[in-house]
This record gives sequence, C-alpha cells and structure tokens, in this order.
Amino acid sequence: MSDLANRRQVDDALAARLAAQRNRQQQRSAPSDTAPRVRWQPLMRWLHVYASMVAFVVILFFGATGLLLNHPSWLWGDEEVTTILEGNLPESVIVDDGRIEFLAVSEFFRSQHGVGGEVTNFDQIGTEGSINYTGPGYGASARFDVTELTYRITVREEGFVNAMRDLHTGSDSGSAWSWVIDLSAAFLVVVAVTGLAIQILMKKRRTTALAWMAAGLVVTVALMWLAMA
Repeated sequence: MSDLANRRQVDDALAARLAAQRNRQQQRSAPSDTAPRVRWQPLMRWLHVYASMVAFVVILFFGATGLLLNHPSWLWGDEEVTTILEGNLPESVIVDDGRIEFLAVSEFFRSQHGVGGEVTNFDQIGTEGSINYTGPGYGASARFDVTELTYRITVREEGFVNAMRDLHTGSDSGSAWSWVIDLSAAFLVVVAVTGLAIQILMKKRRTTALAWMAAGLVVTVALMWLAMA
C-alpha cells in the first residue's frame, strides 16, 4: 500500500507540474496589452529616423536663413543693384491681327537680356504694354510701346541675403518652391508625430514625455501671446 501511495503522490506531482507548464505556455501565447506596442514601435522608429534625415536639412536651411532674415548685415550681398535695359522689339512679336504677343515679348527679353523670375502679371493699356517678373531677391519690370516696339526694362537684384530671405518666407519664390515648403512642413509633422508616438508607447517614459510636451506647449503659447500683445 505504501508503494501505491508513493506512486500516486509522484503522479499527482507530475500532473500538477504539467498543468502549471501548460498554464505558463497559454499565458505567453495569449494576446497581451503590450502586443500593439510591440507592433507599432518598430514602425514609428523607422518613420522617425528616416523622416528626421530629411527634416535635418529642412531645419538647417530654415534655421540659417532665419538668422539672416533677422540679421542681414551679418553677411554680404544685402545691397540692391538696379539695371536699366533698353532696345527695340522685333516685328515678329506682332501677330496677324495686329495684336502684341506677350509670350513672344517675354521670350525675347529672356533670351536677349537674361530676364529671370516668374511672370506675375502682364497688361496693355492703350499703346503701352507691361510685363512684371519676380523671383527670390529679384524683380524686373518691362514697359514697351506697342506701335513703335521700343522697350525699357528695370531689373532689380537684391543680393544673396535678400534672396535667402525670400526663400525663407516663401515670398516671390514661385509655385515650385511653394511645394518644397509644403513637403518640408509635412516631414516636420511626421517627425513630431512619430517622436511623440515613440515616447507614448514606452510605458516608462510616457509620463515624463507628456509632462515635457505640456511644458513646451505652455511656453510656446506664452511666447506667442507676448509677441502679439
């Protein structure tokens, strides 16, 4: 009887050990609260790292040009140079019905005098036509007589610092640069959102990260209020 009792005790112990092992395996295989965090963290880190590489160039450019915007005397090239160009238009700029072809006039100015920038407006009042061009740190205003085909172009070049200023603010920089600014803003948003997501998904840093974010928000709002006061 003693041997049978000992055997039963051994069997019961083995059964209890197997049951405990199965329970641990089930707990490990069951979905936990950390599963979404494990899935999302690598994606957030990947987006944050590679978006940061692009955003680094954006931040460097706008940071440097922002300093130039506030302190143009720190660097050369803030002087303005004005050039006057005069001449006669070819008769080919007149179309069959006697009207002036503004595109032909503009192409003539570009090929003969290297006029740059984008056309902002063109008009004809009576016998006088006009075409205006703008670009970063650059402006040109052309006036011409439709009947006599004489012209006068005033070119204004503001130098390197003012060109960087226009690129920084997006003024007179054209539609292509406007897309660059939009894409730069999008990359900065991705960097900010993914960085915040990484901190929130890390349980140990979540409270500290949110506290710093709240402090930064308060300081930013306070500075904005002081600037507008």
